[in-house]
Amino acid sequence: MRAYVGVTDGDWYRYLAASGADEVNFWRPGGGNTFRALAVGEPFFFKSHYHDGNRVVGGGFYSGFAALRLSEAWQFFAEANGAASLIEMRLRVGKYRKAPLMPSEDPVIGCVFVRDVAFFGSDSEPAPPGWAPNIVQGAGFNTDEPRVRPYFDLLVSRVLGATFEVDASAWHRPGPVYGDPRLVPQRLGQRAFQGVVLDAYQYRCAVTGDKIRPVLQAAHIRPLPLGGEHRLDNGLLLRSDVHTLYDRGYLGVDPKFRLVVSPRLREEFGNGEEFYARASSGDAITLPRRPVDRPNKEFLEWHLDEVFLAS
Repeated sequence: MRAYVGVTDGDWYRYLAASGADEVNFWRPGGGNTFRALAVGEPFFFKSHYHDGNRVVGGGFYSGFAALRLSEAWQFFAEANGAASLIEMRLRVGKYRKAPLMPSEDPVIGCVFVRDVAFFGSDSEPAPPGWAPNIVQGAGFNTDEPRVRPYFDLLVSRVLGATFEVDASAWHRPGPVYGDPRLVPQRLGQRAFQGVVLDAYQYRCAVTGDKIRPVLQAAHIRPLPLGGEHRLDNGLLLRSDVHTLYDRGYLGVDPKFRLVVSPRLREEFGNGEEFYARASSGDAITLPRRPVDRPNKEFLEWHLDEVFLAS
């Protein structure tokens, strides 16, 4: 099991602590292509700078990563970015980049999403054992090591609440740790879902290949009201009209990732030739590069059985 401690800006964590946010974007101004220090569901903690107390001030559970334009990060997370406005966030990004952003600039920033967040207030914890003064961004830890295990047991107990006691039987592999029923493997935060799906599909509609970002939407294969979750393998990146057709059962995707089109699309609207042509090719839709990120075949079958208009 792993944990990560990220060094955070004082204004960022104090703003979020006061706001009561339970899902946040721990953004990195320099962008970056990925975050490999944790698996989804493993614990992520926030530590203040040396000049700001050098204390662990809160934490939560890693929910995913996306490289997003600054405007997109604001669109998905708004004040959960740790700023009161987009203008303020732009000023902070410019400060860390050591040059103010020009009005036309919309830089890509690295977005580390953390859910089920709790801040410790004035009762913060000391830095992890062996923390080196030259660590400026963050560090990962193997929590199986005896010298750090009690320390991270304490931190996780504080994040989950005073009534939760961590013992040896509560640790589970693979993630998302501690066996708490609130922490479901691979579950994303609500705000993170859109950003993570965008990133996994390389900003391209899975069906049409369109790359116009304003019309791309993260669709749930199994909707939340019907037992679905915010999980990457329960998501498809779709153009807005394709999303509507998918949700209403005129389109589907089979377990071999091929587009399926209901005959009712033509019968009811006399249209949809674009989709019939794509389906007839037998080609798979556009998929994330990593197999683990691709649609769950059980979820796809559920959609075909329960939503798709077969006739």
